[in-house]
Amino acid sequence: MAPAPPPAASFSPSEVQRRLAAGACWVRRGARLYDLSSFVRHHPGGEQLLRARAGQDISADLDGPPHRHSANARRWLEQYYVGELRGEQQGSMENEAVALEETQKTDPAMEPRFKVVDWDKDLVDWRKPLLWQVGHLGEKYDEWVHQPVTRPIRLFHSDLIEGLSKTVWYSVPIIWVPLVLYLSWSYYRTFAQGNVRLFTSFTTEYALAVPKSVFPGLFMLGIFLWSLVEYLIHRFLFHMKPPSDSYYLITLHFVMHGQHHKAPFDGSRLVFPPVPASLVIGVFYLCLQLILPEAVGGTVFAGGLLGYVLYDMTHYYLHFGSPHRGSYLYNLKAHHVKHHFAHQKSGFGISTKLWDYCFHTLIPEKPHLKTQ
Repeated sequence: MAPAPPPAASFSPSEVQRRLAAGACWVRRGARLYDLSSFVRHHPGGEQLLRARAGQDISADLDGPPHRHSANARRWLEQYYVGELRGEQQGSMENEAVALEETQKTDPAMEPRFKVVDWDKDLVDWRKPLLWQVGHLGEKYDEWVHQPVTRPIRLFHSDLIEGLSKTVWYSVPIIWVPLVLYLSWSYYRTFAQGNVRLFTSFTTEYALAVPKSVFPGLFMLGIFLWSLVEYLIHRFLFHMKPPSDSYYLITLHFVMHGQHHKAPFDGSRLVFPPVPASLVIGVFYLCLQLILPEAVGGTVFAGGLLGYVLYDMTHYYLHFGSPHRGSYLYNLKAHHVKHHFAHQKSGFGISTKLWDYCFHTLIPEKPHLKTQ
């Protein structure tokens, strides 16, 4: 008896999306996945056509009305077979396909729409670092940066600086959660000693003692304040429209946030890299220490730092995770996908839509044509 064939590899939708973001050219036929990257590399004449279909189901092309090349095309495709598509939360391809189809019917903005790019004729040279090129785009920059692509971005010539501008998602909890725990333990001990006073800068006679029982409230206040800071930074800093005649402001906008909208599935640029994050976090810490007693400001800071970690983890999951349909994270993902691909001037909340409600920047429920 012939030995049984080895089981086929399986890939989740998020794993496939990561490969597409890294520049691979994968397509699927039903649940079967095919990697056409090597074919594209050796047949540049077909690159634009195949890149336009990357990540899509080509069943209709192969299984539709038959023509004399149908059988040959199917046999040719099989040599590039790599495995089966599976759902992260569901076991069968059928359930995943039904869920995806229902999602796209009820919420078309949940399906990312990428620009088909002729890389040799684009406004920038993708073979070179982009950071020093985008400033020359002028009035074309705003439209260009909001036409997303499924390939990674290189910003800098220097490998060292380029490496510092990227990071893996798990670096955020590994680096910052221990600091949150240490600060929380340290400042709780300070509160427990009973020496914390408010308003000592103005008066000693009416200074208020702060008991240790307020520690949880101050910590939660820090998390809450972070959600507001997150919204304000995203709306007014990350989504400022730089003047078309300012090379440096366009370049600054691109390095802060524009590059994320240009390549939203570049997984190495979805969370804040530790080195620049350290500088920003240090500024927030010093500001709180200047305006509040050390233990009070430090506790609020620790809560805010945890809020930042939750924000970055949520942001990464909204791009690569597969939440259950109807869940809170599913609704957040739908909200964020619409922000990227249809409504860049609204929907600024990432970890919560609270401040979008408060400041009337919620994305409209009914889909409408994107306006730039």
